[in-house]
Amino acid sequence: MEAQIKHYENKLAFEMDPSDLFEALNNGEKIVVMDARRTFGYEKEHIPNAINIPHRDMNLESTKHLDKDVLYVTYCDGIGCNASTKGALKMLRLGFKVKELIGGLEWWKLDGYATEGSEGAKGGLKIECVC
Repeated sequence: MEAQIKHYENKLAFEMDPSDLFEALNNGEKIVVMDARRTFGYEKEHIPNAINIPHRDMNLESTKHLDKDVLYVTYCDGIGCNASTKGALKMLRLGFKVKELIGGLEWWKLDGYATEGSEGAKGGLKIECVC
């Protein structure tokens, strides 16, 4: 039973679902949403206010401008894509605090949240910028 408890604690420590992310963003938590897909995917559609650093391009140089005091939540297309996992691993190795978004952009949209980009969707819910 202890091993199973640890397993679930670890999942919650390292992953976040779309509703938790939406709530955290609206509560003004220090989170940066990071799209780890290639740029053309980001330009087509992404989570509002997300930044884009493709996992293939993550290195000391491409991340030197980022704040290491915030939590980065990486995402990709969804369950059939592992760019968010690769991005989370690279960001951790570069010294950042990271969680991975469960279900990626696909589950974000299934939960009814808006997206931006050339094919962005209005969605039923919108993130209120606390900038």
